[in-house]
Amino acid sequence: MNVIQFLADAPPATQPDLFHSPMVPLMIMLGVVWVVLVILPKRKQDKSRQNMLKDMKRGDEVQTIGGVLGKVVEAREDRVLLKVDESSNTKIWFSRTAIARVNAEDAKDAKAAAAK
Repeated sequence: MNVIQFLADAPPATQPDLFHSPMVPLMIMLGVVWVVLVILPKRKQDKSRQNMLKDMKRGDEVQTIGGVLGKVVEAREDRVLLKVDESSNTKIWFSRTAIARVNAEDAKDAKAAAAK
């Protein structure tokens, strides 16, 4: 029996049916879990950050990504002027995206707690 005859007698190769594989439902469920646990919370966090930066106004206390604390003196569309030192009246321009958080809500909560 030679190689050609052996190959001719072999049954035809069939491709596996992907949709009947047990891996397909597992992959679909993994995709759904990924969307629910990773992508949706990230979108919510991004939207919350955009609203925070959009609603920033004069007088808000903020913290930059670098840890600099200051009070907003002027808020423009792309940058923010912060007063970082009261004694020397030091003011620094920061990109609006460099603001990590606005502490205006914290200050309001502290005032409300002090008033009680």
